[in-house]
Amino acid sequence: MADVVKTATREAYGKALAEFGAIYDNLVVLDADLAAATKTGTFKKAFPERHFDCGIAENNMICVATGMSLCGKIPFASSFAMFAAGRSFEHIRNSIGYPHNNVKIGATHAGITVGEDGATHQCCEDIALMRTIPGMVVINPADAIESRAAVKAAIEYVGPVYLRFGRMAVPNVLPEDYEFKIGKAVKLRDGNDVSILATGIEVEQALIARDILAAEGISAAVVNISTIKPLDEEAVVEEARRCGTIVTCEEHTIIGGLGSAVTECLSEKLPTPVLRIGINDEFGRSGPAKELIPYYHLDGESIAKKAKEAIALKK
Repeated sequence: MADVVKTATREAYGKALAEFGAIYDNLVVLDADLAAATKTGTFKKAFPERHFDCGIAENNMICVATGMSLCGKIPFASSFAMFAAGRSFEHIRNSIGYPHNNVKIGATHAGITVGEDGATHQCCEDIALMRTIPGMVVINPADAIESRAAVKAAIEYVGPVYLRFGRMAVPNVLPEDYEFKIGKAVKLRDGNDVSILATGIEVEQALIARDILAAEGISAAVVNISTIKPLDEEAVVEEARRCGTIVTCEEHTIIGGLGSAVTECLSEKLPTPVLRIGINDEFGRSGPAKELIPYYHLDGESIAKKAKEAIALKK
C-alpha cells in the first residue's frame, strides 16, 4: 500500500495565498520575519511587490494591515499563533475587532504539535482569545483541502477572520470536492450512540476513534466543526438530540475553545452530557509532536475511551 500523503495546513495556507493572489489583485500578505516558517514565502515568491515583511514587530504588523484594509486591500497578517493571537491581542481587539476592519489573521504553528519548541511556543489559548472579540470569525481547518477552502472563504468574507494552521503534516480527511462554508459544521460519519465533535487535526483522530468503537459494536458519529465562531448551533443541538451525549476534541485548551462553545450552546438550548478532550489546565512540554498527541490524550484510542465514558452517562 502506498504511503498516505501528508501536508501541514500551514503549507496549504501558503499555497492558497499564492493561488488566490493571482485572482484578487488587492490581496496583500504581511509577515513578521517568519515567511519561511508560516509559508507566506510562497506568496512572496509569486508576488514580491505585495508581500511585506514587518520584522519582529507583530503589533506594528497588525496596525499596518489595518491601514491597508482601510485603503481597499485584503491583508493577511501572519505569524506564529503565540505571537499573532497572544502578543498582538490588544491591537487585534482595538484596531481590527472594534472597528470591524477587513483584516485576516493567518496564525500558524498553533497547538502542542509545534513539538520541540516547547510550552513558550505551543499556543493552546488562541481560539479562546479570538472568540472573545466581538465579530471575529474563528476558523480551524482539519486538513490541506479545508485550509485552501477556508482561505478563499476568508477573502470573500468582509470582516475580521482568524485562521488557525498547524506545523505538523497531516493526511487529508476531506474529499477533494469538499464545500466549505463559514459557520457550517459537516458530518463526516453517521452514528447513534455518541457524537464526536472535532476541530483541526483532531478530526483525523476522531475518525480513528470511530473505527475503534465500530470494532466494539459502538456507533459513533463524527462531525467536523472547523468554524468555531460562529458556531453551527443547529448542528450541535441536532447531534445532542439524536445521540444524547457528546464528546468534543481539540488541540487547544478545554477552557474557552470548542468544548466551551459547545457546552455553552447546549446548556441553553438542550442540556446534554458533554465530555471535553483537549489540553487541560496545564502548559505544553517539549517533545516530538507524534508523542505529544497521545501524551495529552488527543489520540484516537483516548477519544474512543472518552466516548465510552460519555455513553455511560446516558444510563
